Amino acid sequence: MGKITLILGGARSGKSTYALSLAKKYKKVAFIATCQGLDKEMRERIMLHKESRPKNWETFEEPRDLVKLSGKINNTFDCILIDCLTLLVSNLILTGDKQDKIIKKITALLSALARKKAKIILVSNEVGLGLVPSNKLGREFRDIAGRVNQLVADKADEVFFTVSGIALKIKGGR
Repeated sequence: MGKITLILGGARSGKSTYALSLAKKYKKVAFIATCQGLDKEMRERIMLHKESRPKNWETFEEPRDLVKLSGKINNTFDCILIDCLTLLVSNLILTGDKQDKIIKKITALLSALARKKAKIILVSNEVGLGLVPSNKLGREFRDIAGRVNQLVADKADEVFFTVSGIALKIKGGR
């Protein structure tokens, strides 16, 4: 059973960069991207992210059904990096899923990942440090993402919080 690491942080805090640095220690890495290139700017961001990853990593793009994808990924990978849970939650909300269903999907994902031999690295935005969103959808997203982060942090072996490019360990051994 692989060790699960959760990396949290705000926008542009360095969480993805830190996740990449941890994953680069492994030879066979599966990178799971949950982002969708729905506009030109996002497609450009995706391209830049792809270029920043080692060429020998295998990239899987899946915006919603990570449990199904996890079943397709065999145990030949040393590390599985998922970037990011926040976009996954957003994608699920925008397809009509409610909190209970999203929590069940994340619980199933954690169960599937726990059966993998690989090191698991999960990236997510910390959404609880900002202002209260002014609209209902924004508040629902913040609430669900916060609950997902709590669930994942509880199951993770180690948790890091990134601030200004610095990763602070907040759970786990040395």
